[in-house]
Amino acid sequence: MYIVIAGAGLVGQGLGRRLGRAKHDVVLIELEARTAELVYTRHGIVTVVGSATDIDVIEDAGIKKADVAVALMRNDADNLAFALLANSFGVPRIIVRMRDPKYSQAYHSAGVSNTISTIDLFLDELMLEIEQPAVRRAASLGGGKAVVAVITLPEKCIAAGNTVAWLTSQEGFPHNCVIAGIYKPATDEFVVPRGTQGFSANDQVFLAATAEDIKLAAKFLVVS
Repeated sequence: MYIVIAGAGLVGQGLGRRLGRAKHDVVLIELEARTAELVYTRHGIVTVVGSATDIDVIEDAGIKKADVAVALMRNDADNLAFALLANSFGVPRIIVRMRDPKYSQAYHSAGVSNTISTIDLFLDELMLEIEQPAVRRAASLGGGKAVVAVITLPEKCIAAGNTVAWLTSQEGFPHNCVIAGIYKPATDEFVVPRGTQGFSANDQVFLAATAEDIKLAAKFLVVS
């Protein structure tokens, strides 16, 4: 895919590196020439110097052929302007980092495919770390509305020796929490579980749910 990223801050650079390693064509747009030069020197990412709210600059970045446009600038007003321009060029997918939820409707009207609230993601991460240290976030879904998390079962826990069907039938287990997979280090295999699949100590259980439901599910999995 051809991806244009507006903003070469830490998040923009990190995303650009990962996309590059995955063999995507990436172009970063950065207002500060010094930062743009460092990004290219250190990471080899093509960087266009200028404002991502300037139509000439985004044309130079190849917005007309972009499959995805990502807005990661410091304020919502600039991200919104970039999104509007990207939408006017018919970019199929536009993703924006939203800092102020008041911009949510404006982003929707601008044709944004997905907004990611960094504050909400950060708070969810802290809550999981504080309340359920056994839970490790693996990915975020739907702009942070849900997460994929991994829980390693301790040696002594009620889940070990029981099945998926048993666990999910327990009163209080969140109905909207999906057990997406189980990695079994003892046999070095990853299984997509059915109801009869059993849990063992040290299994890594992959869950998909809201952060709140992940915390509830974790209590069932790791309690002894």
